[in-house]
Amino acid sequence: MHNNLILTKEEILSDLRSKINNDSLFTDEETLKKQSFSDNLAGQHGLALAFIEAHSTADIQNALAIARKYHLPVITQNKFTSTVIGADASDNALILSTAKLNKIIELNTIDGYAVVQPGVVNGDLDAAARKEGYFYAPDPASRPYSGIGGNIATNAGGLSGVKYGSTRDNVLGLKVVLANGDIINVGGKTTKQAFGYDLTHLFIGSEGTLGIIVEATVKLLPLPLGESAMGLAFFPDMTTLSTATSAIRRSGSDPVMLEALDINTLKAIDKFKNTNYSNNGNAALIFKIDGITKEKIDILKNTLAKFSASEVTLTTDETKQKQIIELRQAMLPAIFTGRNAVMEDMAVPTSKMAELVDYIQELSQKYDLEIFTSGHAGEGNLHPTITWSTAVSETPKEVVTVIKLMFEKALELEGTISGEHAVGLLKNKWNHVELGESVDIIQHQIKNLFDPMGILNPKRKID
Repeated sequence: MHNNLILTKEEILSDLRSKINNDSLFTDEETLKKQSFSDNLAGQHGLALAFIEAHSTADIQNALAIARKYHLPVITQNKFTSTVIGADASDNALILSTAKLNKIIELNTIDGYAVVQPGVVNGDLDAAARKEGYFYAPDPASRPYSGIGGNIATNAGGLSGVKYGSTRDNVLGLKVVLANGDIINVGGKTTKQAFGYDLTHLFIGSEGTLGIIVEATVKLLPLPLGESAMGLAFFPDMTTLSTATSAIRRSGSDPVMLEALDINTLKAIDKFKNTNYSNNGNAALIFKIDGITKEKIDILKNTLAKFSASEVTLTTDETKQKQIIELRQAMLPAIFTGRNAVMEDMAVPTSKMAELVDYIQELSQKYDLEIFTSGHAGEGNLHPTITWSTAVSETPKEVVTVIKLMFEKALELEGTISGEHAVGLLKNKWNHVELGESVDIIQHQIKNLFDPMGILNPKRKID
């Protein structure tokens, strides 16, 4: 609250109502509770003072003006799908939602870009581009419902990241509202940009701590020529699969997708979907290749055979491809249904993924915990999910210990403890460990430069 005035919440809300339209401002308890606390995450960090559904850039600027006046935290939300408590409220915060800023402003297929507002759903942009013979490459599992703004704020990855990279690799420019209300444009509409500091990529992955994205210019790619093939192969264990994945990356077969599922995940999916995938092997690899040629297929099949792959399926039929990808899409509901669970997100060089997989299995046995390991194997990005009984409300100490040990192992293998899920409140204490003291200090200095009052998403990204 303001240092020099003793104000009631109602007096602050009255000031807020004078700046924000009634149809954009919500202060009722039901809405505040719904938007303050994630449904899928433990730990309620505080109840917001107001929820603001921005319909314009002016709404954002007006909300920031009130926040500066009364020293209120501003928590930016898009579709509210963070898995690391990145958009939960804090006490007396203003939650500023950009979800209603959802227009595709320009779809330029001549120069290969789209200009969109942050609330445009990832899958909707891709669908619009495909009607024009293009596509939007980043495809996180949340593609059907996550917004482009949230994807950019967290540098979201996706299933096809092995070929097309993460969100960062597909953003050309941004329009951002700063904490002081100024609007800046960074980057542009060209694929080459060498003028000035690269502020565009500074905002990507900044999790709302440096500014609020109100517009983005993103790359569109032409749909690949020729047929696409999708396949499914089974391996004796995840270690063999990991080694095979690294070999496929180096083989020249140019995969678009390389997704891994361990035996625990396969069994959970079988139970969830009434299938029998787990009878085929102890680990499964889903793969996809665009623009298939006989040479690509031969290379891929030879590599799979070299690493004892079995029950190999390879198809160009769209219906069968959909059935294969549904196996990956069933992973989350299969694991989370009927269990308490925490999904982690580590990435290591692909050549070291097998060692990380082995270590996770050792921890599972040592601490008697059921761990489901899956992930974007082509990028060395694993999502070990630790589960425990719903009868236990608190996170067991063994789970906390195992998470810490997995993080330390990922860093030992020259990896990261956040491949694509961002940092939020869950991992902000690890900045010093992963990045080192000098980089940690620089991050705080950057934060202070852009947000000297510390009102933008405080405690997220950096502690």
